[in-house]
Amino acid sequence: MPKAKKSTRTMSDEHKAALAAGRQSGRAVRSYLDALEEFRPKRGRKRTPDSIRKRLDTVTDAIPTAAPLERLSLIQERIDLTAELETLEGAGPDLDALEADFVTHAAAYSDRKGISYAAWRELGVTPAVLKKAGITR
Repeated sequence: MPKAKKSTRTMSDEHKAALAAGRQSGRAVRSYLDALEEFRPKRGRKRTPDSIRKRLDTVTDAIPTAAPLERLSLIQERIDLTAELETLEGAGPDLDALEADFVTHAAAYSDRKGISYAAWRELGVTPAVLKKAGITR
């Protein structure tokens, strides 16, 4: 008995476009949520670039005279403070651009995945952004 011929399946252009749109909306939503998570306000007093620079100067001055174990801690603190200062001074993502992209894609993404207004809110998306995106209660 001869083997059956295996047919090759091809995707239609509409299907390919739908997959690309889904990837694009997923990417927009993920990028915005990642940025929200990274820059979520933390408890306690907010640190300013000036307060970080002041502490950085104090730490840098204390390093030469500190005992070896304390010097190790101070060096690590200096590294951490430098990284925090760079983040505060604009090394972070452009949240406005990410928000605009999110607003464009969020409603379709929400409908497709069955995500409610309450779920978005619990994750930290503000009501104003959800309103702009067309996601209602």
